[in-house]
Amino acid sequence: MKPAKSGAKPGAKPESRLAMVRRARRINRELAELYPYAHPELDFRNPFELLVATVLSAQTTDLRVNQTTPALFAAYPTPEDMAAAVPEELEELIRPTGFFRAKTKSLIGLSAALRDRFGGEVPGRLADLVTLPGVGRKTANVVLGNAFGVPGITVDTHFGRLVRRWKWTEQEDPEKVEAEIAAIFPKSEWTMLSHRVVFHGRRICHARKPACGACPIAPLCPAYGEGETDPEKARKLLKYEMGGQPGQRLSPPADYPGKPAPALGAG
Repeated sequence: MKPAKSGAKPGAKPESRLAMVRRARRINRELAELYPYAHPELDFRNPFELLVATVLSAQTTDLRVNQTTPALFAAYPTPEDMAAAVPEELEELIRPTGFFRAKTKSLIGLSAALRDRFGGEVPGRLADLVTLPGVGRKTANVVLGNAFGVPGITVDTHFGRLVRRWKWTEQEDPEKVEAEIAAIFPKSEWTMLSHRVVFHGRRICHARKPACGACPIAPLCPAYGEGETDPEKARKLLKYEMGGQPGQRLSPPADYPGKPAPALGAG
């Protein structure tokens, strides 16, 4: 199969809903083969750490969060500890993640809510999670899918732009994107689909210059040609383990084929 050209051909029939769903599910299968080790790229050991790390990940990289959280969780290992934090001291610890004053307010607020309303435990229901300060559907779905095994679609920047690039949806609003993609895939696939799409967006299908010439799903992509199509030049655009570079986690899963990320201030 030859890669599709970017844009529809003059006079070509629009893709039917059924054809789009079949193509989308095939892309998911191809991504599962390409990234059998796909995983959340935030380091965490329990639901509270994942919740905090996800809140911190707004407007920064997972790498910067992972480099920041070891000292943070050493100082505040439980919701009770973080709820009682001196704001200025917490701000200093999370300063590298940016927007540290707003994030400090959210972290102290959500920790106090966990202490006062949920017995110091992170709840396993979306309806409860989204009542916490600084926690929206995206954060809630990350926590549910990866700490509780509850299927969810996480619509972050990478996920949104790729599913639009692949013509699975034209929606811009994250909740509408979530609903439309959820209708394409069985619920059992939602969490891993999210990881695979985000992995692909970070490694190959970049926002400004996708590595089209090195992309295994190019034949299924209606946006082929938006990026570099020369195979040699495209390979130079690959990121993380695909490009022989460290990943974002300091403590990656055992089956991750790349190198662990360096600690803050190292290398």
